[in-house]
Parts: sequence; structure tokens; C-alpha cells
Amino acid sequence: MNTQSPTPKLEIDASRQLTAWMSEQNCSLAFTTYQAGKLFLLGLKPDNSLSVFERTFERCMGLTAQQNSLYMTSLYQLWRFENVLTAGEHYQGYDKLFVPKTSHVTGDLDIHDINLNKDGKVVFVNTLFSCIASVSETHSFEALWKPKFISKLAAEDRCHLNGLAMEMGEMKYATAISQSDITDGWRDHRGNGGCVIDIQSNEIVIGDLSMPHSPRLYQGRLWLHNSGTGEFGYIDIQQGKFIPIAFCPGYLRGLSFIGDFAIVGLSKPRHNKTFSGLQLDQKLEDQKISARCGLHIIDLKTGDSVHWLKIEGIVEELYDVVALPGIRSPSALGFKTDEIRRVITIKENEQLLEAEEPQINEPSNPNPILV
Repeated sequence: MNTQSPTPKLEIDASRQLTAWMSEQNCSLAFTTYQAGKLFLLGLKPDNSLSVFERTFERCMGLTAQQNSLYMTSLYQLWRFENVLTAGEHYQGYDKLFVPKTSHVTGDLDIHDINLNKDGKVVFVNTLFSCIASVSETHSFEALWKPKFISKLAAEDRCHLNGLAMEMGEMKYATAISQSDITDGWRDHRGNGGCVIDIQSNEIVIGDLSMPHSPRLYQGRLWLHNSGTGEFGYIDIQQGKFIPIAFCPGYLRGLSFIGDFAIVGLSKPRHNKTFSGLQLDQKLEDQKISARCGLHIIDLKTGDSVHWLKIEGIVEELYDVVALPGIRSPSALGFKTDEIRRVITIKENEQLLEAEEPQINEPSNPNPILV
């Protein structure tokens, strides 16, 4: 007799006007769940219904997108995906096909936020070693910066450094759960030990936050999640004060923007010591609601959650989300099917073509070929 519980199914529900909003903004969305090990790509089908595409990568977390490239972290690797379709081309009904092209093996650094600097080099939050780092051709990582309260680089997750805000390709702000300098010390300061650090001056901009995540600079403001209270808002840099504009029913991680809207990620708090005893619990109880997993679209002018995506079943936690402007229906290749063997693209050498057939002068052809 099989007494095992059935594996919960993935269930996705969306607000009635989410697809219309995506069409109006001319964007799609990508988000990660490390708990279930999935990269999700959210777009629109030809009939304007929701398109949900997923690929499996172990413990995928940080995301960033730039033009035709999508970067993502996983358990011990950092991936670059490249779209291989040109304008007007489609692959199985999708207008973008992100193919994994390069991977840096970093080891398990518990990488959180990721971005690109002005030179196009990947920079990331190395949470295990309490620093911001970049990839190295010869080592697991190259350390670029650490908070001044961290005395040494050690694999001890001392302050749970997690967030990185960039401006014009320069590192500007970082978030940490605490200013502790001992092994796993941040867990003792979850309620009000969180801080924002000015990377260039290495000074604390604001303290007394509760598990802050996902700092982002947008429209002249430093936005972030005060995750332990369930609040999304911005930092008044001059006053060193957090200004909440919206409460969301979940543990907040992941933040992206398009137009006058923020896309925020919500998770169901784990029932363990890390998430217990936070103000979020009391707020949910006071409002008589349960924590949700999914996405909320927040109007920056009003603070209203105007659209939402709710996820049930196997996925209970999200980490990062990015808006993909100008993309209607994205897809990606993974390693669980044979597609990765059969989708082949060619970048033709124009000089070679001219030497072989001087009468022909055609542009390079990146179309995917199935073999």
C-alpha cells in the first residue's frame, strides 16, 4: 500500500486584467524559485491568454536581463542565456528563445542578487562570504567589496548580505540582514537589525530594517523590500528613513520596474526559526489573511496592487523577478530534454562568404536549425 502523499501540482491564477496590462506595457516577466528549482517565463499567447513557460535549474535565484541576454544564478553555477531569434522570427510559437551559452562554476556561494557593471562584467552578492564579487577565469570568485564591519572573507554568512543596487553600471547600495561579524550572526537580528550600505563610502545609510531585500534605483529613488514587515517602499536618503507605500501579504523578495509600476515577488514564509516572530506574521493575523506566493503589480503613484499572479502547489517561495520589455512570449532551453542537442544556430563569416561566393552579399543568418 502506497501511503506517500501525492506531489502537489503547480497551480497559477491571475487577476482578470493582468494579461491586458502586460499587453499595454509590451512586456513579459521572468522569475525564479529556488525552493522548487524553476525559472519561469510569463508571456502572452496569440489569443492574449497567459503563457507560462518553465525550465528546471537547481536552486536558481538571482536574475538580470540586458538586451538579448538573461543572466541567472543556480546552486553552484552562474548562467548566461542568449536569445537566438531575430525580430519577426518564432520558435514553436514563442518570439524569444533564450539558450544557455556560458556557465561559470563558482561553487556553492549562496549567490543572491546579480547584475552587470559598466564593462558588461557580471557582479553578484556572495552571501556566503559576506561580499560583492565577480566571476574569475581561474578562481571561484573575485572579491570586489565587503562591508567595513566584516573583518575577513570567510564562508560563514555573517551578516546575510543579499541585495545590490546599481546605477549606470556602478555598484551603489547593498542590503544586509544585520551588521554582525560572526558565523551566522544575522539570525539574531532579524527583527530590526537590517541595513542599507552605501558601497562607495562604506557607510550605513539606514539601520533598523527588518530583513531588507532587493534594493533597486529607479526614477530617482532607492526602492526596496522591508521583508520582515511585508512592506514595499523607498529610502529617504537625506533623513535615513524607510517610507512604505504598500503592504503585500507575503515575504517580499524580487523587484523590477516598468513604466510607473513595480513588479514584486511574494513568498510564503517557511515555518522555521528564520521566518518566525516577524512583524509580518502579526500583520497577516490582524488582517485575517494568509501569506501568498506570487507576484504583485504595484502602481508607484498610488501604492495600490493593481494586478496579481497567485501560485499554489509545488512552488511556495520566489526569489527574483525581472521585466522583459518588448518581449511578448519568451521561452528557454534547459537540459532535461533533447532540444539542447538539436537547436543549432550559425553565425556566418561575411569574409568567408565573399571569398567563396563573391556574387552573394547576404547578412548573417542566426535562424535556429533543427538537426
